[in-house]
Amino acid sequence: MPGILHSSYLLLGTSISGDNMSKKNKKSGDSMEQADVGNEYIEPEPVKIVVDTILAEDKVIATENREHVYEPGYYGKELGERLELAMVEATLLLKRGRIRVSSLGKLLTFKELYDHACSIDKRFPHKYRVYEDLRERGLLVRTGFKFGCDFRVYERGVQLKKGPKSAKEHTKWIVFSVPEDFTMSFAELSRSVRLAHNIRARMLWAVVDNESDVTFYQITRHKP
Repeated sequence: MPGILHSSYLLLGTSISGDNMSKKNKKSGDSMEQADVGNEYIEPEPVKIVVDTILAEDKVIATENREHVYEPGYYGKELGERLELAMVEATLLLKRGRIRVSSLGKLLTFKELYDHACSIDKRFPHKYRVYEDLRERGLLVRTGFKFGCDFRVYERGVQLKKGPKSAKEHTKWIVFSVPEDFTMSFAELSRSVRLAHNIRARMLWAVVDNESDVTFYQITRHKP
């Protein structure tokens, strides 16, 4: 196999409790260092309008006032006259009071929408917890389906735009969400690292433990 998968992990920490890091870091020696992602939550501008949306199986759709959902934060994907929200996006926005979600004429609670998402995606609990953690850090997060990952994450302060982009405006990390007992082969891990390198991004494994704390590990590939 060309190159080596270097086993140095870059710890980004958790958003639940800063001192959670100590229990997980001390055993790993000098190969861990804290990244510059930061843990602060950047509060969005006060929301004046709660947007009505409709549940459509595995997505949530907004038509009226959709601009109040898309910005601030760049939530969803604009398709013509509608905005499509992934389930992780819609569930978090509902929790924060940014949207209302209806299905068959009934308004859904956070728990009802969360349970629906879990029923169609067994990985949803881990994906949602990671997505929420990243958003709480004030980071711009987009879904990563077309890149074969869960999320694409941008540098703080980046604004989405079409056309030519600077290096800073491209995806900085691609993220995979996994439970703490997750296992995979070395070959699968290698393919994941190569995927990140192919788009000039860094690969993060977001490990969700049994207490719903999230720890991010960066795995890099080095040529001898």
